[in-house]
Amino acid sequence: MPMSQRAPRTSGELDVAIPIGQARLPGTLALPAQAHGVVVFAHGSGSSRLSPRNRQVARVLFDAGLGTLLFDLLTPDEDRDYATRFDIALLSSRLAAATRWLRTAPAATGLPIGYFGASTGAAAALVAAAEPGMAIGAVVSRGGRPDLAGDDALGRVSAPTLLIVGGEDHTVIALNRGAYARLGCEKALQIVPGATHLFEEPGTLEAVAALACGWFVRWLAPAV
Repeated sequence: MPMSQRAPRTSGELDVAIPIGQARLPGTLALPAQAHGVVVFAHGSGSSRLSPRNRQVARVLFDAGLGTLLFDLLTPDEDRDYATRFDIALLSSRLAAATRWLRTAPAATGLPIGYFGASTGAAAALVAAAEPGMAIGAVVSRGGRPDLAGDDALGRVSAPTLLIVGGEDHTVIALNRGAYARLGCEKALQIVPGATHLFEEPGTLEAVAALACGWFVRWLAPAV
């Protein structure tokens, strides 16, 4: 159905529990009344669905007509294991499973899906996006570690990908430039001046949200 003809959707947030194997991962699904797509967030090491930075970006996307799904990639027991936080294969499999679950949700049926990944979550997003048949519409990385996705996955990503890095996050800039060179998809690398890894400086997270919003609107809702 053409985007302009989609039936109105109910606006609001819904607490969800995503069944993945033996786990039920808590999350929050928010859909504006006329959603043009849904962005699934993949948080970084030591973070969760309650990440204030991700939630701030999610609010900007919601106001632009994009739904959001923020969920915990790990159970509390798994998150206590430092090594598990960096298990990109596990994190990406959880993200892919949550994406398949989302596609069965009546409120999100037929909507294009994008990924927003932070830190290690960016690597998980790229690996999941590279899976055959995932049909991810766009990927955005905030202060991410796309290098952890590995050369094979980076080479197979077809979704348009935006890498956002803080201008003072010098080591991560170098890692992102290396990953950027290996991506074969439509891509862009944006450096936010004056920002460190967590984008805590005034105005820097707002810049991230604006860049991410522009990218997702461009690729998930081009007719808007």
